Amino acid sequence: MQQLIRKFTGHFNMPPAVAAQAPGRLEVLGNHTDYNEGFVLSCAVGQTTNFVLAPVSGSLCTVKDFRDGSEMHFDLAALDSKPPRNGSKYIIGMLNELRKRGFTPFAFNAALESHVPLSAGMSSSAALEVACALAFVTVANFTIDRAELARAGQGVENNFLGLKTGLLDQFSSLFGKRDSIIMSDFRTVEVLGSHQLPAGYSFVVVNSMKKHTLVDSDYNIRRQDCESAASKLAAVYPGAKTLRDITPEQLANAKDKLTGREFRRAAHVVGECDRVKRAAELLAKGDVTAFGKLLFDSHDSSMINFENSTAELDTLVDIARKDAACLGARLSGGGFGGITIHLVKSDDAGSYAQRVKAAYLERTGIEAECFICSLGDGAKIVEF
Repeated sequence: MQQLIRKFTGHFNMPPAVAAQAPGRLEVLGNHTDYNEGFVLSCAVGQTTNFVLAPVSGSLCTVKDFRDGSEMHFDLAALDSKPPRNGSKYIIGMLNELRKRGFTPFAFNAALESHVPLSAGMSSSAALEVACALAFVTVANFTIDRAELARAGQGVENNFLGLKTGLLDQFSSLFGKRDSIIMSDFRTVEVLGSHQLPAGYSFVVVNSMKKHTLVDSDYNIRRQDCESAASKLAAVYPGAKTLRDITPEQLANAKDKLTGREFRRAAHVVGECDRVKRAAELLAKGDVTAFGKLLFDSHDSSMINFENSTAELDTLVDIARKDAACLGARLSGGGFGGITIHLVKSDDAGSYAQRVKAAYLERTGIEAECFICSLGDGAKIVEF
């Protein structure tokens, strides 16, 4: 952050007024359950997006991205225009969402840097949304609680970009706790509790290098399938509003009411909600072996029921199954590319990552990106 502050000052010939930091996230369990008002286990990671800004007069906004040296410009008078193709779409979208909540946008110079991998399923977009939002509301002394700030970030995706995502990404970035996995309820939109990852274990994150591009994927179709299945099941089970309200037994008993595709999509979401609850119990007991098995089970469901995996992600999980050091692995995030997470003993993490990388290169010809992931704190304003 101090380096970014110096770069900003040198580039704009003025000091920033505020510095905000927001982490990426890992979805540990609960794939595609957030928009079904279900349960998710997630964590904020040590990799963050840093965002600094200073208000300026007029209506022109400038954002310097020190990741690639690019510079983005937009005018406050054109906030309602079609989203640009560059990263400023997330910032413009957030200004729009905050404006709906009573915030008055102001012109600014800003700079950002990020260590959250792009298009990998670790929510680099949500990290940017949250970081810039914290900076905006802090400078303006605008009061908004964190749950509503998460909804504003979701609104950027839903209303500005046309992607029907849930709240998981922004929620995890805002509410993450160091060294902990948080359990969230996306009906009440609250953190139900946090669970320590047992001491001596880490997540190795392996990027398949197949870009995770939700806007171009079947993400919205998956959501429609879930909503259609929930509507049909509600006719069988009065009071059920979403797939979150259906038990695995109820789903099995009503299989004939759904199309084959609807049943598979529902089986994934219902199963994930059940796995999240079981995983929380296992973490509370410190049963890391059984917890790890649920990760493998989750990936199998993504592959078979939700069909949001890829050949590359399946290869990485297959490599994990064959390595005795790995207790569990699965795709993490929306799917359709991106990352897998691998639960291993911390002492074995470095050597394990190298073995996975070598095996993946041999089987696919692709050089994966691997790193050991720490569980970090949620978004914050950084004093300087």
